This record gives sequence, C-alpha cells and structure tokens, in this order.
Amino acid sequence: MARLLQIFGFLSVLFRGAILTFQSLAIGGIVFLIVVLRKANQESDAIKQSCLRWIRRAAIALAIVQISYVAANSLILMQSADMTLAKVSGANFVIVGAIGLASAITITVLTGARRSRGYSDLLLPAAAIIASSVMTSHAMARLEYRAPLVAFTALHQSATAFWLGGLPYLLIAIRRTTNPDLARQLSARFSRLALFSVAVLATTGLVLGYAYVGSFRAAYGTSYGAMVAAKVILFTILLFLGALNYQLVHRGPASSILSSLRRFGEAEIGIGITVILTAASLTSLPPAADLARDRVSAAEIVTRMAPRPPRLGSPTMQELPEDVYALQSKGIAYGSLSTESFVPGQAGTRPNTPAEKAWSEYNHHWAGIMVLAVGLLALVAQAGHVSGARHWPLAFLGLAVFLFLRSDPEVWPLGPNGFWVTFADPEVLLHRIFVLLVIGLAVFEWRVQTNRIASPNVRLVFPMLVAVSGALLLTHSHTLGNIKEEVLAELSHIPLAILAVAAGWSRWLEVRLPPENPTRSTMARVWPACIMLIGAILLNYHEM
Repeated sequence: MARLLQIFGFLSVLFRGAILTFQSLAIGGIVFLIVVLRKANQESDAIKQSCLRWIRRAAIALAIVQISYVAANSLILMQSADMTLAKVSGANFVIVGAIGLASAITITVLTGARRSRGYSDLLLPAAAIIASSVMTSHAMARLEYRAPLVAFTALHQSATAFWLGGLPYLLIAIRRTTNPDLARQLSARFSRLALFSVAVLATTGLVLGYAYVGSFRAAYGTSYGAMVAAKVILFTILLFLGALNYQLVHRGPASSILSSLRRFGEAEIGIGITVILTAASLTSLPPAADLARDRVSAAEIVTRMAPRPPRLGSPTMQELPEDVYALQSKGIAYGSLSTESFVPGQAGTRPNTPAEKAWSEYNHHWAGIMVLAVGLLALVAQAGHVSGARHWPLAFLGLAVFLFLRSDPEVWPLGPNGFWVTFADPEVLLHRIFVLLVIGLAVFEWRVQTNRIASPNVRLVFPMLVAVSGALLLTHSHTLGNIKEEVLAELSHIPLAILAVAAGWSRWLEVRLPPENPTRSTMARVWPACIMLIGAILLNYHEM
C-alpha cells in the first residue's frame, strides 16, 4: 500500500490519459458512424460493422480503466485519511467513475445489439461520458465563471474526440475498402468534420488558456504554462500532418489515398495520443493563474539556459549528502508512511545540494554527447559512404549502461538502497523504464540497420519506442524542494520530449510511406536532426 501511495502521482496521470484516450475513441467512433458513414451500401455496411467492433472495444477498455482508477483512488484515500469504504463511496471521483462506467457499459451493449436503424441512441451515453470527464476538470473547481468554463471544457473534449478519436475509424474504413473513389469520399467527409473540430479546439483552447494561464509571463514562468505551450506545439505538428492529409485528399490522385493517407493518419493518431497525455498531465497541476508568486522570470530563464561549457568531471559519492530517501525506505519496509502535507507521487522536498546538482549536470552532459553522436552517425549511415556507421544503434547500449549506473546514486549498485525498494519513487521508476526503452530501441534498430530482420513490423519498434519515450517524459515530474527550480527543470525537459515525439513519428513515416511519396525523403532527414538537437540540449543542461 505504501508503495502505491508513493507512485500514485505518476499512475494518476497515466490513468487520466487512458480515460481521455478511450473516451475519445468511443465517442469519435460514434460520431464517425453518424456523420461520415451516413449513407449505407453493401461495402459501407461491412465498414460499419468493423467500426462498431472497435467502438465496443474502446468502451470496454474505458470501463476497465474507470474501475481501476476508482479502486486505486479509493485505496489511496482510505489509507491516507483513515476513511471507511462507505465514506469513500460518496466521494466525487466515485460518482464520476460510476457515471463513466455505466455509460461505457451502455455503449458496449448497444453496439453489440442488432439494429435496423441509425445510431443516434449512442449519443446519450457519449454525452454522459463527456459530462463525467468534465466533472473532474479544473472548470468544476473554479469559483468564478464556472458555467462557461464547464461549457468550453465540454466543447474542447468533444472536438478532441470528433477529430482524434474519429481518425482511427477513417483508417479502418480506408483499409477495408478497395474502391479509391469511396476512400476519397469518406476522407473528404472526415476532412470537413476535422476542420470543424480544429476550429472548435482552437477557439475553446484560447478561452481556457486565457482563463487558466492568464498572462504571457505565466505561460513560461509556471509548470502549467510550460505544459500548455508543449500542448500547443504538438497541436501545431498535428495541424501540419492534417494539412498534408487534406492536400492528399483534395489534390492528389485517387490511387495514392489508400497508401499515403493511412500512413499520415497513423502518425496523427500517435501524436494525438501524446497531446491527450499532455492534457492529462495538466489536470495534475494547479492552473498558472492561481500561482501569482514564485514564478520564474525571463531573466532567470536566460541565465539558466545561457550556453556554457559542459561539465565533464563528476563529484565523488562521498561528496553527495546522506539521502533522506533512506528514511523513506525504512518507512516502506515497516509498512508505514507519514501523510503530513502529503502530495501523491512526491518523495520529498529537500533542496538539492551543489554536489547533487553537479552530479546531475555531469549525467546530462555525457548523455548529450552520446545522443549527439548517435544522430551524427545516423546521418552518416544514410549517406552510405561509411559502412561501419550502420552500427550506430549500438551506441544506445552505452547510454543505457550509463543511465542505469548514474541516474540515481542512492540506488544499487552505487547507493545503499536496494534495487527493488526504490521503485517506490516515481522518478526512479521512470528512469528504469527509460533504460529499458533505450536497450530495446538499440537492439531492434541495430538488427534492422544490419538487415538481420526482414519483418517490416520490426522496423517500427525504434520509432515507436522513441515516440513513447517522449510521451512518458511529459509525465516526468521533479521534486526539487523549490518551485522555481522545478519549473526550470520542466522548461529544459519539455523540448526534449517534443523532439523525441517528432523524431519517433518522422522515422515512422520514413518507414511506412511509399517510396514515391516525396515526404518520405524529408522525414529521413528530420529524425536524425531531432536526435542531434536532443543531444545539444542535453549538453547545455544546467541546474546552477
């Protein structure tokens, strides 16, 4: 229980992201059936049945996640506040979870039943799902302008579902049809729906952004503002891919739709899920407008981000302080944990010492050297002049070993704490996950680059792991005992996450697009450049 208490801050973001994702898939599929597949014929009937199966699966997944989230939340509340199950059952999150669960079950039943008419009866449980989601948003917690903020939040989430949640069903429809004209017709209808959704998203996003951020200074001086900026950048990338799709549908030849449109759609879906995960992270942060004090100034950012020589020498273990995590480990071992001023997912508030900051800078700078080398070697390998350069993915193994040894000095093998005990710390847990991801992408991509694997699906492992790493980095929080230091750390890590997402999905497009598509060669240059930029940012990472 104590371990669950410690990592719940991280898990709650993943739960919330999963709920938003599956609700978007379920609602987006319903709207796709009603708006895009509105006219029935023999071929579209088969597409409808396939879409109904995936809507049902999304609703089942939503129900499972809702049950898991409510159960975990209830356990946390019962453990930390010494409440009974009867008292917890009246909490707002339980009521909201029950509404979402009942709505998901209703959709599951309705999509499994035989029907001879339309699908408008699915709109009521879909609206209930949106309502339950809005009930846990920042809008419901506001004392001023609550009603309009609730309305704008509902429109914002609905537009997200119509566009990003409906996109997978467009790909299903295109995959199941052999008629290019039908594919173009369905794509054109969805394009109009997507344009409407984008307009609603942009409008409501501006209103909500003004309400929750409030000023330009708060946009860069708070963690909430920085995450909103990250969401806007990812949204812009989505618009770029959407524009390519729009051009393909309205100007390209019909024969190119079945091949290229699906590939761009795959990347849109992946980046869209990342945007949803970013939105889930925002729900765990206080709005920037509520944090009038301890904002980071522009001068502080410039001072911190100014280029300086990298730190290539490390402090010794003896220079590091005795870690207070040892006390926490002792509490976990005995099954007790203080809940005074407790914030789920945070391990402590002791400020880092100069030695700890130097240790962290050393880690980031050497990691930057390795990542920069990977990007350069990947570009050299693409040129084809140096045969040995194709082994560039093996450089990631050195990075994985370095991160495993150096990321957390309080953990085995360098520190006194055991390997498993410190998995209760969400930051350590994320570091371990990143190490596994790095090892995975090194092994799979090396086998791809050296032609040891013929399967086309294996070629997708590297871009998928890179994109997932970037998405997870957006959930990576720092508890540094100082609000300004936490914001500065976020400002340095958010660009890394965005570049990783861009690198992963540009590599995905390079692999998946047909050779005749001119965008393919562009994507082949984008992802190594993104990796080199990640290395350059790591080389200029500073905490002092």
